[in-house]
Amino acid sequence: MTHRDLDSLLRQLVILGTLAVLLVPAARGSSALLGWLPLWLLGMPLAAWWSLRRFPLPTLALRLPQRRRVQARRRRGHRVARALRIARRA
Repeated sequence: MTHRDLDSLLRQLVILGTLAVLLVPAARGSSALLGWLPLWLLGMPLAAWWSLRRFPLPTLALRLPQRRRVQARRRRGHRVARALRIARRA
């Protein structure tokens, strides 16, 4: 099985799983044998497809601006500064 075949298969599994979860109410529940069905019908095929594509980041995450603000610094309270001055004198 080639890379393209696997990509196509996983894409079809994601589409079928999405349709099953949206259209079949029983697919939204859980099973004693498998557990939570949306995980297996939608989550696992999506994770496999994402890993097949080598974990690309969404384009929205790449376009967000970086924070340019300087991190705030704590001010020493008057009591702490006074205690330090007294400790230095002693």
